[in-house]
Amino acid sequence: MSFSYDTKNELCRLPVQKLCCARAEAYGILLYCNTFQSSEVRIITENPHFAARLPKLFRRAFNLRFDALPEPDAPGKRVFRITERQKLDHIINHLGYDPRQNTVLHINFALLEEECCRAAFLRGAFFAGGSITDPLKRYHLELTTSHGQVSRELEVLLRECGYPPKSLSRNGSFITYFKQSDQIEDFLTMIGAPVAAMHVMSAKLEKDLRNSVNRRLNCDSANLDKAVEASQEQMDAIRKLQAAGLLDQLSDKLQLTAAMRLENPELTLSELAGEFDPPVTKSCLNHRLRKLMELARPL
Repeated sequence: MSFSYDTKNELCRLPVQKLCCARAEAYGILLYCNTFQSSEVRIITENPHFAARLPKLFRRAFNLRFDALPEPDAPGKRVFRITERQKLDHIINHLGYDPRQNTVLHINFALLEEECCRAAFLRGAFFAGGSITDPLKRYHLELTTSHGQVSRELEVLLRECGYPPKSLSRNGSFITYFKQSDQIEDFLTMIGAPVAAMHVMSAKLEKDLRNSVNRRLNCDSANLDKAVEASQEQMDAIRKLQAAGLLDQLSDKLQLTAAMRLENPELTLSELAGEFDPPVTKSCLNHRLRKLMELARPL
């Protein structure tokens, strides 16, 4: 199953208790579901746990039942509908709209004054219009609605909650999204999915560790390449001096250094310095090798 599916399953385990929060969650679902009009409510889901939650939630929030319910074990998409005018007017009235007027959907902030109700509203929006990518692949959480004003006001709400999102429109839909792992963690924790938030956090730590190891390996590899290249240049210089008969004319220290390098071509500068008896410093050995290369340069 997808990470979105598992996250919504975790949210479905939250009890439907307080009336204000049940209504706020149902409100978020309605604004982000497939259809919410004065003539029809239609909610479509493939998640059986969310499908089981919907009737209980709407009964608690509005004290009504859906006009059309899917079969309990129906495979694929499950459709919930309300078409009875009296029920629709009842919902619209409870959400602060006027059933007698053409309903222009927006967020009624009066219903979301309490922090718990804001969390419930965002949970409902995620249930109906939300998705989240597997954090091991990338960080992306989005909420999609067909109502432009709702999307703009949701951005304001999220900013007030401390999670400034980004927005875009695509094919007639309005999308509010996060791409920062810490914002996604905070959002999931707030709406009641701490386990999913921990998965995001763990994925971030795993990625950071993997990137750190890769950087270290790349750095070590680059340093090794440099050491091999430097060793090869030093041995080429020493062989030139040998071929020209100049090596025997050098000081004992330079002759010893040349012999040690030829015998140990694989050693780094630090390792080679430790092979001398008594050991020499890395700086001293570097100075000697540079001297050998300078003498060989005219050749």
